Amino acid sequence: MARGKDAYFDVLRSDEAYERTWRRLFDDERIRGIAARMDGEVVGIAHYLFHASVWYAGKCYLADLFVDAAARRRGVARAMIEWVARDAEEQGFPGLYWNTLEDAPARALYDQVARLNAGLIHYSYRRDARPSTGQP
Repeated sequence: MARGKDAYFDVLRSDEAYERTWRRLFDDERIRGIAARMDGEVVGIAHYLFHASVWYAGKCYLADLFVDAAARRRGVARAMIEWVARDAEEQGFPGLYWNTLEDAPARALYDQVARLNAGLIHYSYRRDARPSTGQP
């Protein structure tokens, strides 16, 4: 299922990366994963992690949420989001948030279950990136 998610988002990972993540899911109490089943088959996965927050109670970051195409629009993603939210609340990390692509079809659901933080821009620091100064 994780490989299906990566294929959907055109992400390439090594076998070692999948193995490392699998170990983290078992060994690190702050990193969790769930699978959704329908008729005995895994149709969805979610990975999430708990972390401290400077100004608020602990936060929960929903890192991955993926539902197999054949099971979409059947409440699987909503059920997984609700599961993660309950687990986060019970563990003392009530602030649940996630990122998605601007054109993601899943935004139809996200707009129903969460508040869009309009105006926020996501930056990813890269040590090798040089800031643009407008000069060559």
